[in-house]
Amino acid sequence: MSEPKIADRRPAVSEIEPGTYAWCACGSSKTQPYCDGSHAGSIFSPKVFTITAKARVALCQCKHSKNGHLCDGSHKTLPPA
Repeated sequence: MSEPKIADRRPAVSEIEPGTYAWCACGSSKTQPYCDGSHAGSIFSPKVFTITAKARVALCQCKHSKNGHLCDGSHKTLPPA
């Protein structure tokens, strides 16, 4: 797999507590948008990020954001499924 799998064509918007998270970069995780290890054996690695205060975030699920784990609207420019 050289291209990430599109898990969804919209971001996962939620309020998350302070902590360290691993965002799925491959798109194969069953616990989207978070990593479950499904990338093993591929060229992908999860993006680990830390939230220091409770925050509302939009996590990318199309896996094409130029902002890594944060949605930048790239899902709007993807070709139809």
